[in-house]
Amino acid sequence: MPKIKSHRGAAKRFKRTSSGKFKRSRAYGSHFFIRKSARQKRSLRRTGYVHPSDQGRIDRLLPK
Repeated sequence: MPKIKSHRGAAKRFKRTSSGKFKRSRAYGSHFFIRKSARQKRSLRRTGYVHPSDQGRIDRLLPK
């Protein structure tokens, strides 16, 4: 049996943590910074976690 390939688009966007959750970057953080407040831009730098309802979907895209 060949190895299962991971979804390369998902692999660039999500990173699995040691507990099995997935880290993700926040949306809207790539352009139009002149109209965003400093507080919003600061919070966009933080990483978020994938919602538990989407966890299984990403798990299928990125096998261990």
